[in-house]
Amino acid sequence: MVINVTRSSLPDFAEYIDEIKDLWDTHWLTNMGSKHKALQQALVDYLKVKDITLFTNGHLALEAAIEALDRKGEIITTPFTFASTTHAIIRKGSIPIFCDIEPNHFTIDPDKIESLITDKTIAILPVHVYGNVCDVDKIAKIAAKYQLKVIYDAAHAFKVEYLDQGIGTYGDASMFSFHATKVFHTIEGGAITYNDKDLSFKLDNIKNHGINGPETVIYEGGNAKMNEFQAAMGLCNLRHIDDEIARRKVV
Repeated sequence: MVINVTRSSLPDFAEYIDEIKDLWDTHWLTNMGSKHKALQQALVDYLKVKDITLFTNGHLALEAAIEALDRKGEIITTPFTFASTTHAIIRKGSIPIFCDIEPNHFTIDPDKIESLITDKTIAILPVHVYGNVCDVDKIAKIAAKYQLKVIYDAAHAFKVEYLDQGIGTYGDASMFSFHATKVFHTIEGGAITYNDKDLSFKLDNIKNHGINGPETVIYEGGNAKMNEFQAAMGLCNLRHIDDEIARRKVV
């Protein structure tokens, strides 16, 4: 018998039906429609971040963030993570270099990062674990010293804050997963948060075939867009997220 650790949260059936019923009027089912835009803004506000780009899942979001670096080389990360983190690095043509974790929170040990940096290192990809955040201050200092990019895997850190800032504001980018098992989900889904507005243009091209107009394609992108039904589920679940977080805190 399989005993699941968690069960996917769902809004009231009538609430979801009410949220999606206007899609039958517009027939706009994907390609950044009204639900997508509404969820995007709602998450910017809720997560206290400057900007966000939505994706069909967290893995493709992470791949997009790595691709947006426009470089290939070594990326320092942690072995204590879901396989997706490492796979994203490899699939985008870079090499994962594993750094040990610190024993209390299982996040990457910042005191061991510098010894792994070489002339091939292009970025650090730390992972927030079980809601415990990495030492973002130390990591930021190391990154600045060696001129490295920092992409956080924040799949375990939805709504987490540090110094009254959304955790998605730290580093150059952060990936959030909205998979059905997460405390907040869009059935499948994910996002990249960031502070640099220019990153929005890159991510949009990567996730939508580089399409910039009816007859204009400027980048060899893929298809990683969140559809309207996913976004609608996110809008419903976001209304109840505080209650869901409270339930998961019960021991």
